[in-house]
Amino acid sequence: MTPPNILTLLRIATAPVLIWILMHSGPGASWLAAGVFFIATVSDFFDGYLARSYDSVTTLGKFLDPMADKLVVATALIMLAGMARTPHVPAWMVVVLVTREIMVTGLRAVAAAEGLIVAAEELGKYKMALQSIAIQGLLIHYTYWHVDFFAAGMFVLWIAMAVSVWSCVDYYVRVVVALRPKPIAAAGKRAAI
Repeated sequence: MTPPNILTLLRIATAPVLIWILMHSGPGASWLAAGVFFIATVSDFFDGYLARSYDSVTTLGKFLDPMADKLVVATALIMLAGMARTPHVPAWMVVVLVTREIMVTGLRAVAAAEGLIVAAEELGKYKMALQSIAIQGLLIHYTYWHVDFFAAGMFVLWIAMAVSVWSCVDYYVRVVVALRPKPIAAAGKRAAI
């Protein structure tokens, strides 16, 4: 149990906390949910920083870290789509975003089974950053300081969805190309005996 893995486990633990908070409505619950999500997002940065800086990258961490990210984001999106307050996140957008995560995770598993490790690209990092910013605004929901946080969050979520689909297609193409069977080289001329 290294410090980065403990931070990752704490991030996973924020998912049920988000569920509980988002079963309540009102500005107080919205700010509390946004605060919990912000802590989860910041802990994602710190666990990666600690793992790289102190050379404490573990196999468990490599498995848990991306799973924690997906769990917290999917939890927040699903709860935002199911909330009684209006406006709310369209369920179809959540389906697209969660389906992308499932597809990429499945592709990673297939690639790993074939001994292929396909590194995350910049698109995936942009997607995660955009989703986090969007969800932060959507969790705050209300208008403060003349800023409609729900509208701002939806605007960023549309961009995040486009980048998400784009990164999924890019990842799929890279995995398919890498796993395509290589043509067998033509046999050379037989040596005369």
